Amino acid sequence: MFGLFGPRPAEQMRRFLDRYTGRSLIVHQGFSGDWLEELLKQPGGGGHFRIDSRRLPRRRPTPVEWLVQTHILPLELPQPLFLDVREDAVLVRHLTRGGTPVHPSEIAWFLEELDQRHHVRLRLEEDGSAHAEPVLPLEDNEARSMLEHLGL
Repeated sequence: MFGLFGPRPAEQMRRFLDRYTGRSLIVHQGFSGDWLEELLKQPGGGGHFRIDSRRLPRRRPTPVEWLVQTHILPLELPQPLFLDVREDAVLVRHLTRGGTPVHPSEIAWFLEELDQRHHVRLRLEEDGSAHAEPVLPLEDNEARSMLEHLGL
């Protein structure tokens, strides 16, 4: 059940899914300016778990730290990242445009289109492995649902 550096991958995956299925995470490298404050002002903005990737890797990671350091960070996506955790997959969308984080108010628009518009679908396996499937090009990070709503 436990290896030299904590629980084995299958156990870490099970523990991660038990805790986070149906939830969302924002993986970041700290927040600049008032980004976090603005996020918390948004409807539901305080409901996203946040994990600072600057503190990773850890020798004995928690299940969420394990998932981020083992499967998310190797994707080398720009941060912050929005992760939507499903039973068998994590939908990953980066929250940057032009090299800077988008305004937190755009996250609601991203959520509206997340099923079809995410950068990576990370398929999770019971053995603790995961398989990344690219969906959107990294450069494509417009909130299309917002643009359609505005008639643009």
